[in-house]
Amino acid sequence: MRRNAALFVTISLLSGLGGSAMALVAGIWVLDLTGSTGQAALAGLCVYVPVLAGPWLGGVLDRTPRRPLVIGVNLALAATLLCLLAVRGPDQTWLIFVVAAAYGVSYVLIDAGETALLPAALSPAQLADVNGWRSSAQEGMKLVAPLAGAGLYAWRGGYPVAVLSAAAPVLVALLYAALRLPATGGTQAAADPPTAPPGPAAGRPPGLRAGLAALLDERAVRVPVTLAAVSIAMSGFTTAALYTVVTTELALPSTFLGVLASAQGGGSVLAGLAVGRLVDRRGAVAVGVAGTALFAAGCLGRCLPWWPATVAASAVIGVGLPWTLVAAVTAVQTHTRPALLGRVSGTANTLMFGPITLAIPLGSAAVRLGGRPPLVAAAVTCLVVALLAAAGRGRRTHAPDRSRRPGRRARPVPEVRGRAAHAQRQVSVAVRVPPAGVVKLRFAPDSQVTEPSGFFLTYLYSTAVFGGRSTVARQTG
Repeated sequence: MRRNAALFVTISLLSGLGGSAMALVAGIWVLDLTGSTGQAALAGLCVYVPVLAGPWLGGVLDRTPRRPLVIGVNLALAATLLCLLAVRGPDQTWLIFVVAAAYGVSYVLIDAGETALLPAALSPAQLADVNGWRSSAQEGMKLVAPLAGAGLYAWRGGYPVAVLSAAAPVLVALLYAALRLPATGGTQAAADPPTAPPGPAAGRPPGLRAGLAALLDERAVRVPVTLAAVSIAMSGFTTAALYTVVTTELALPSTFLGVLASAQGGGSVLAGLAVGRLVDRRGAVAVGVAGTALFAAGCLGRCLPWWPATVAASAVIGVGLPWTLVAAVTAVQTHTRPALLGRVSGTANTLMFGPITLAIPLGSAAVRLGGRPPLVAAAVTCLVVALLAAAGRGRRTHAPDRSRRPGRRARPVPEVRGRAAHAQRQVSVAVRVPPAGVVKLRFAPDSQVTEPSGFFLTYLYSTAVFGGRSTVARQTG
């Protein structure tokens, strides 16, 4: 398990190195070839547009073996990047747009694939920690890779950057091949989904609605994803406002934005190292609420007319945003059936990163009111959403027990016997009740059923229904 954790963190480092370097260089390259800032911005937009197809691309992962697909996507991305060696002038600018779009598609497929592979390669106790370490690795590369890529481009042009960026996914593919995945058991379904998962129609995978339903029906997943979506959207909404605050209201040079970016990146690196333990102790919903509240506090801090406060606020935002994202990803991994992980992860990515494509232009329009009003609006929005999520969590925690009402006759208590086979991680439950009826069992999500026998009864809920007797067998792995 430790070996797999180290491989996943290394994968994040290499992916962040190649992706972050090329993301900046692609826009600079287009600008140098065409002299158009609009076309340079379009290169960045090509990376984000495929996120809107997340549910469909995630569905591909649920219909094919996931590790071979992720390896193939990385190798295809490397081959596509080498096409940039054919760029000679403005007539070949379209190749840069094709590569940017390929990056966007690969981001969706690889991110959804990693989300599905992590539960198969790691124990549930390691998921939150490894997600946090991966976040720190990615944010650390965002501090280093753009500068290295821009420096290499200024020194030797775009070709060396293209070769370097193409080498990264090849190495990533080799690391995916080196992962040790279980050969049998329930967790293998996360790595290689069944060709015909159970659904309304036998022999046919459930439609994309199944992924959306799994995301929205489970509160433990729905709330963290919503918190992350709102926070990330508001970060895009306040981008133009931050430019205005720095250059107009603080009267600082635009290069000061680099200082703020470094402060935010440093906060993100530290946040990733701590978020895993917080998710384990407090849960994904609580960490998502805390991250959203920290982002709101950072937005308000950027409104202060003092540049050190703006730097500190950027560091706070650097802590808050990764907390919301890691909480959402961990919730998806731990509360989603393996057969649906691909499309649920793709749908979650669409919900979290899709709105930013609309939030950025809206923020650019709102900045006509000044730099501070959009920041205040973003802070209020995030605080309201965080308070609603916290209030809903409190109501759920303190929900009254309606199973026993005054004057209501007590139901007969059935006999529930559990048997566990430790090697196969399979639990069989036999239920015997008086003639009045039987007990219908509802199981908690698979991720919660971690103890094979002693604590198994903790995860059973019973409801009396008419009938005779029932025997239930359940695969808990």
